[in-house]
Amino acid sequence: MGQYYKVIILAEKEDNKKEFIRFFINCLNGIKLTEHSYLKNNFVNAIEFLLSPQGSLYKSRLVWAGDYADKEIGCEENLYNISENEFQKEYFAKDIITDEYKYIVNHTKKQYINKSKSQLYHPLPLITAEGNGRGGGDYYGKNEDKVGLWSRDVISIEKEITEDYIEFEFDLNNDKYE
Repeated sequence: MGQYYKVIILAEKEDNKKEFIRFFINCLNGIKLTEHSYLKNNFVNAIEFLLSPQGSLYKSRLVWAGDYADKEIGCEENLYNISENEFQKEYFAKDIITDEYKYIVNHTKKQYINKSKSQLYHPLPLITAEGNGRGGGDYYGKNEDKVGLWSRDVISIEKEITEDYIEFEFDLNNDKYE
Protein backbone atom coordinates (compact mmCIF):
# COMPACT_ATOMS: atom_id res chain seq x y z
CA MET A 1 0.00 0.00 0.00
CA GLY A 2 1.17 3.54 -0.62
CA GLN A 3 2.47 5.90 2.01
CA TYR A 4 1.15 9.46 1.99
CA TYR A 5 3.18 12.55 2.86
CA LYS A 6 2.63 16.13 3.95
CA VAL A 7 4.98 19.00 4.66
CA ILE A 8 5.16 19.95 8.32
CA ILE A 9 6.74 23.09 9.72
CA LEU A 10 7.87 22.75 13.32
CA ALA A 11 8.42 25.56 15.80
CA GLU A 12 11.92 26.32 17.00
CA LYS A 13 13.18 23.47 19.14
CA GLU A 14 13.42 24.18 22.83
CA ASP A 15 15.30 21.89 25.22
CA ASN A 16 13.21 19.30 27.04
CA LYS A 17 9.97 20.31 25.31
CA LYS A 18 7.79 18.38 22.89
CA GLU A 19 7.79 19.23 19.22
CA PHE A 20 5.28 21.92 18.31
CA ILE A 21 3.69 21.95 14.86
CA ARG A 22 3.32 25.47 13.45
CA PHE A 23 1.23 24.13 10.58
CA PHE A 24 1.22 21.60 7.78
CA ILE A 25 0.74 21.69 4.05
CA ASN A 26 -0.91 18.87 2.14
CA CYS A 27 0.88 17.66 -0.96
CA LEU A 28 -1.39 18.80 -3.76
CA ASN A 29 -0.20 16.95 -6.83
CA GLY A 30 0.66 13.44 -5.76
CA ILE A 31 0.62 12.47 -2.11
CA LYS A 32 3.19 9.68 -2.41
CA LEU A 33 6.81 10.76 -2.10
CA THR A 34 8.03 9.98 -5.62
CA GLU A 35 4.82 11.32 -7.18
CA HIS A 36 5.82 14.88 -6.34
CA SER A 37 9.58 14.72 -5.67
CA TYR A 38 10.81 15.65 -9.08
CA LEU A 39 12.44 18.80 -10.41
CA LYS A 40 10.12 21.56 -11.63
CA ASN A 41 7.19 20.19 -9.61
CA ASN A 42 4.93 23.15 -8.81
CA PHE A 43 4.19 21.98 -5.25
CA VAL A 44 7.87 21.53 -4.37
CA ASN A 45 8.62 24.88 -6.05
CA ALA A 46 6.00 26.50 -3.79
CA ILE A 47 7.66 25.02 -0.70
CA GLU A 48 11.03 26.23 -1.99
CA PHE A 49 9.64 29.73 -2.39
CA LEU A 50 8.28 29.68 1.18
CA LEU A 51 11.75 28.64 2.42
CA SER A 52 13.52 31.34 0.37
CA PRO A 53 14.44 34.78 1.78
CA GLN A 54 11.23 36.09 0.13
CA GLY A 55 9.01 33.47 1.76
CA SER A 56 7.22 33.38 5.08
CA LEU A 57 8.96 30.15 6.19
CA TYR A 58 12.55 31.27 5.64
CA LYS A 59 14.88 29.17 7.83
CA SER A 60 12.19 26.86 9.20
CA ARG A 61 12.34 23.39 10.72
CA LEU A 62 10.97 21.14 8.01
CA VAL A 63 9.68 17.56 7.87
CA TRP A 64 8.24 15.74 4.86
CA ALA A 65 6.19 13.48 7.14
CA GLY A 66 4.95 10.07 6.02
CA ASP A 67 1.90 8.38 7.48
CA TYR A 68 3.96 5.18 8.07
CA ALA A 69 6.71 7.01 9.99
CA ASP A 70 7.60 6.10 13.58
CA LYS A 71 5.44 7.31 16.44
CA GLU A 72 6.60 10.39 18.28
CA ILE A 73 8.40 9.70 21.56
CA GLY A 74 5.85 9.47 24.36
CA CYS A 75 2.94 9.55 21.96
CA GLU A 76 0.66 7.00 20.29
CA GLU A 77 0.77 8.73 16.89
CA ASN A 78 3.35 9.88 14.38
CA LEU A 79 3.83 13.46 13.22
CA TYR A 80 1.67 12.94 10.11
CA ASN A 81 -1.34 11.86 12.20
CA ILE A 82 -0.79 14.40 14.97
CA SER A 83 -0.93 17.18 12.39
CA GLU A 84 -4.52 16.27 11.47
CA ASN A 85 -5.68 18.24 14.52
CA GLU A 86 -3.41 21.21 13.86
CA PHE A 87 -3.73 24.35 11.75
CA GLN A 88 -3.51 23.58 8.04
CA LYS A 89 -2.41 25.64 5.08
CA GLU A 90 -2.77 24.90 1.41
CA TYR A 91 -0.72 26.58 -1.26
CA PHE A 92 -1.64 26.68 -4.91
CA ALA A 93 1.35 27.86 -6.87
CA LYS A 94 1.60 27.29 -10.57
CA ASP A 95 3.96 30.04 -11.61
CA ILE A 96 6.55 30.21 -8.85
CA ILE A 97 9.99 29.89 -10.40
CA THR A 98 12.88 29.13 -8.06
CA ASP A 99 15.60 28.31 -10.61
CA GLU A 100 17.82 31.11 -9.33
CA TYR A 101 17.79 29.51 -5.87
CA LYS A 102 20.01 26.51 -6.51
CA TYR A 103 21.08 25.72 -2.94
CA ILE A 104 19.15 23.85 -0.27
CA VAL A 105 20.82 24.90 2.98
CA ASN A 106 20.78 23.11 6.32
CA HIS A 107 21.58 25.68 9.01
CA THR A 108 21.51 23.07 11.77
CA LYS A 109 24.28 20.96 10.20
CA LYS A 110 25.96 23.81 8.26
CA GLN A 111 25.66 21.90 4.99
CA TYR A 112 24.13 22.54 1.58
CA ILE A 113 22.98 20.63 -1.48
CA ASN A 114 23.44 22.04 -4.96
CA LYS A 115 20.12 21.08 -6.53
CA SER A 116 21.38 21.96 -10.02
CA LYS A 117 23.34 18.69 -9.90
CA SER A 118 20.07 16.74 -9.81
CA GLN A 119 18.54 15.48 -13.03
CA LEU A 120 15.28 13.79 -12.04
CA TYR A 121 14.47 13.92 -8.33
CA HIS A 122 14.28 17.05 -6.26
CA PRO A 123 16.48 16.62 -3.16
CA LEU A 124 14.30 18.71 -0.77
CA PRO A 125 11.42 16.26 -0.15
CA LEU A 126 13.77 13.28 0.02
CA ILE A 127 16.44 14.70 2.34
CA THR A 128 13.72 15.81 4.82
CA ALA A 129 11.38 12.78 4.55
CA GLU A 130 10.45 10.62 7.53
CA GLY A 131 9.12 7.10 6.95
CA ASN A 132 10.68 6.43 3.53
CA GLY A 133 10.96 2.78 2.52
CA ARG A 134 7.76 1.65 4.22
CA GLY A 135 5.27 1.98 1.38
CA GLY A 136 4.66 2.08 -2.32
CA GLY A 137 5.61 5.35 -3.93
CA ASP A 138 8.57 5.83 -1.59
CA TYR A 139 12.09 6.41 -2.93
CA TYR A 140 14.15 3.25 -3.49
CA GLY A 141 17.48 3.64 -5.21
CA LYS A 142 20.85 5.30 -5.08
CA ASN A 143 21.55 6.92 -1.70
CA GLU A 144 18.20 5.86 -0.22
CA ASP A 145 20.06 5.47 3.11
CA LYS A 146 20.47 9.26 3.16
CA VAL A 147 16.76 10.00 2.77
CA GLY A 148 15.54 11.87 5.85
CA LEU A 149 18.96 12.89 7.21
CA TRP A 150 17.89 16.55 7.36
CA SER A 151 14.42 15.96 8.79
CA ARG A 152 13.50 18.47 11.53
CA ASP A 153 16.54 20.65 10.80
CA VAL A 154 16.43 24.37 9.99
CA ILE A 155 16.27 24.59 6.18
CA SER A 156 16.29 27.44 3.68
CA ILE A 157 16.64 27.88 -0.07
CA GLU A 158 19.40 30.27 -1.13
CA LYS A 159 20.98 31.85 -4.20
CA GLU A 160 24.42 31.70 -2.58
CA ILE A 161 25.94 29.63 0.18
CA THR A 162 27.64 30.73 3.37
CA GLU A 163 31.39 30.31 3.12
CA ASP A 164 31.78 28.01 6.12
CA TYR A 165 29.07 25.54 5.01
CA ILE A 166 30.08 22.19 3.48
CA GLU A 167 28.52 20.61 0.42
CA PHE A 168 26.51 17.47 1.13
CA GLU A 169 26.59 15.05 -1.79
CA PHE A 170 23.10 13.68 -2.37
CA ASP A 171 23.11 12.11 -5.82
CA LEU A 172 19.71 10.69 -6.75
CA ASN A 173 20.30 10.35 -10.46
CA ASN A 174 18.86 6.94 -11.27
CA ASP A 175 15.56 5.54 -12.39
CA LYS A 176 15.00 2.84 -9.77
CA TYR A 177 11.88 3.67 -7.75
CA GLU A 178 8.53 2.15 -6.87
